[in-house]
Amino acid sequence: MSKPVKAAPPTTLVIFGAFGDLTRRLLMPALVNMTRLGLVGDDFHVLGVGIDEGTDKSLREALGSFEAKGGEGAGQTGGAWARLKDRVRYLQGDFTHDDVYERLKSCVTGNVAFYFAVPAKFFGDIVDKLAEHGLMTEAPDAFRRIAIEKPFGHDLASAQALNARILSQIDEAQVYRIDHFLGKETVQNIMTARFANMMIERVWNSDCIAHVQITAAETVDVGTRGKFYDATGALRDMVPNHLFQLLAMVAMEPPASFDAEAIRNEKGKVLKAVRRYSPTQAKDNGIRGQYTAGTVQDHAVPAYTATADIAPDSATETYVALKLMVDTWRWAGVPFYLRTGKAMTCRDTEIAITFKPVPFASFPGAAADMLPPNRLIIQIQPDEGLAMDINIKRPGLEVATAPIALDFRYADAFDIGHLTGYESLIYDLFVGDQTLFQRADAIEAGWAAVQPFLDLWATDQKMPEPYAAGTLGPAAADALLAHDDHQWHELAPAGKTVPS
Repeated sequence: MSKPVKAAPPTTLVIFGAFGDLTRRLLMPALVNMTRLGLVGDDFHVLGVGIDEGTDKSLREALGSFEAKGGEGAGQTGGAWARLKDRVRYLQGDFTHDDVYERLKSCVTGNVAFYFAVPAKFFGDIVDKLAEHGLMTEAPDAFRRIAIEKPFGHDLASAQALNARILSQIDEAQVYRIDHFLGKETVQNIMTARFANMMIERVWNSDCIAHVQITAAETVDVGTRGKFYDATGALRDMVPNHLFQLLAMVAMEPPASFDAEAIRNEKGKVLKAVRRYSPTQAKDNGIRGQYTAGTVQDHAVPAYTATADIAPDSATETYVALKLMVDTWRWAGVPFYLRTGKAMTCRDTEIAITFKPVPFASFPGAAADMLPPNRLIIQIQPDEGLAMDINIKRPGLEVATAPIALDFRYADAFDIGHLTGYESLIYDLFVGDQTLFQRADAIEAGWAAVQPFLDLWATDQKMPEPYAAGTLGPAAADALLAHDDHQWHELAPAGKTVPS
């Protein structure tokens, strides 16, 4: 059952970083889609703020370029961009200076959402300036909210400091910390699949589940982002945000209701329950890798240390694999294996739930440990869907088993290919629904869980394990699971299914 979605209230979206890649490639196509779908009306306005020379016209031309260049949503606008573009304006200025905010005050009234599409080092400065100039003061009939992209801090101490700085100026209810993974349909469907299907929720525990794998594999290398990436690394870039959000949705308890705070409470409990490792435990349960020269999908990729703006002796990891434990009754003894890396074989983000083997097999000549385990594969991207691996009888006179997959792909049933994943997040920002946004305590809990690995690798003299570009990561990552008699679920290129 569903109810019609109403258009968001009249809102002005102020985007800091108006000419940036994020705005052009993802935010504007999402806003155009929202216009086309009726999620915003003709009373919606966009005001870009940036230091670049420009005018209303030049910003409109830059942001409309996704149509001509085939970007996200190209060819799918149905005239929505033509309807929206005259409501896009530009305010030029340095957003670290007070005069910009004084001019901004005269440009906006009513409901305003401020989107920080800028480097993280500016987050605190912008919040301070907005508050000092009265731009975050709400009225009974007018909200003021901020949307912050990752990275939210670079370790536990910096995340705590940034939270304290922001919350000294505005309320938590005004803060929307965005993780774009949570805008994807399949991620949002995790809770629905669990809590709307009794047969799934009944077996969603340590009695039936052997282990959980969460993977975010990328084929892209560091490319032109060397300066940023060498100061960040795979762990900071992906684990305490994207992968931990997936972990929280898999491991959370059923909320008392589906309002935002009830859901965020349960997700926060999971992240706080992730075991904090000692230095020795972190060494035994974490692997970091760095790609060497290789070939990714027929394209030659240079070694990470041969990339522009990367030091030849850099110890920054481009791959990380972790074994984590969630210390709750539901998940006692169930390992959660997380991995992410760049320049890998294929682009694939998925959750693999592996169930325990049958206690015995009565089939002639078959032992229980010979049967492939049942698995539920939740495919996040690129081919959103779900697949259940089960065993059936092989055709013929012999009573023999064969593994098969029961597959569902969103694209087969729904038209979602043109959406960027930001539509639902921006809509929720406008209507005031914080369900899919991270709260301060959850952010800090995520950093606390990975801090032992950050501390260890900051002092460890050992270089990351090498792996050739175009492979699935270092051999040490396979050994991490082999120690527990498990193995990674094999990744499949887009459009193909790998049998378990």
